[in-house]
Amino acid sequence: MLLLPLLLEATLLQLASGSHHPFYNGFYYNHVMNDKGNGHEKVDYFNGAKLVVETPRDPIYSLSGANATLPCRYRFEPHQEGKRKIRIKWSKLRDDYTKEQDVLVAIGKTYMAFGDFRGRAHLRQGGRHEASLVVSDVRLQDDGKYRCEVIDGLEDESDVVDLRLQGVVFPYQPPRGQYRLNFHEAERACREQGALIATFSQLFQAWSEGLDWCNAGWLADGTVHYPIRLPRKPCGGLHLAPGIRSYGPRHRHLHRFDVFCFSSALRGEIFYLERPAGLTLEEAKQACQDAGAEIARVGHLYSAWKFLGLDRCDAGWLADGSVRYPIAKPRANCGPPEPGVRSFGFPSKGRFGVFCYKER
Repeated sequence: MLLLPLLLEATLLQLASGSHHPFYNGFYYNHVMNDKGNGHEKVDYFNGAKLVVETPRDPIYSLSGANATLPCRYRFEPHQEGKRKIRIKWSKLRDDYTKEQDVLVAIGKTYMAFGDFRGRAHLRQGGRHEASLVVSDVRLQDDGKYRCEVIDGLEDESDVVDLRLQGVVFPYQPPRGQYRLNFHEAERACREQGALIATFSQLFQAWSEGLDWCNAGWLADGTVHYPIRLPRKPCGGLHLAPGIRSYGPRHRHLHRFDVFCFSSALRGEIFYLERPAGLTLEEAKQACQDAGAEIARVGHLYSAWKFLGLDRCDAGWLADGSVRYPIAKPRANCGPPEPGVRSFGFPSKGRFGVFCYKER
């Protein structure tokens, strides 16, 4: 807070001069030099009320393509009457709470949004002392922490809101095989599958919901982890409790692992195409195009399985050349007894159906 140093400065000046300045209508004041450099003093007044900014402690949950409101309100203690020229600033933060990007700045009803938030972000007009941010058409990259900052003259207070997208985390390795991706290749691999590289909090949530995977994968902060629900010898040993195993930060260029990707709700629909004799990968791509769609990506299939309950015991091609099928209701001849997306890997030959994706 800027107010305390200013009050201390005012007190020291009073003591030095041997005089005592009275409070003036609830404001502190202090003699400071003006900007003209002529030796004359001007009087600056500082609000004696404390500015308080409040946001919810619990995360705000949303879905890809939906609208989300990040609540933020401010007040003065004691209460102040009359209008004030308040400046509101929203920023998106990294996990370490350092600023990642500007989102929006507003003074009164005038505001400006920045970057990817231009045209999608505005303040909610819910009455006095309202500073809540509304984000429309939520995107995968919107997931994260946001700082609501309220500026009243020289006083500046802020608080943080956590926006979390409901989604699904899936492990991914490329056709070349296990542990072939450095960090930058891992980021690109997730984007190519209609997803983003997962954060630790997203992986932790997936583990709490049952994700168990013994291969280590990159996360968004450059660390490498893998989630274990059932301890076993090849996955850290039997003596360790269930949890997220960590390799810590790794060299982003030299070290190679798999990757955990994150996808949210679909903006379109997935459907399955088949032919009596099956389809090669190239025939599958063409079949989807002929149907006015594109061949689905891995992230699309996981999202449809997670959010739409897609259940199909027939294997189908995906855009990366893998063959998979989603099972929401486990049954005989459809793989393990748990729900999930089954994989046949990346067959170089064979004829299968295909999963197609059509944007709404």
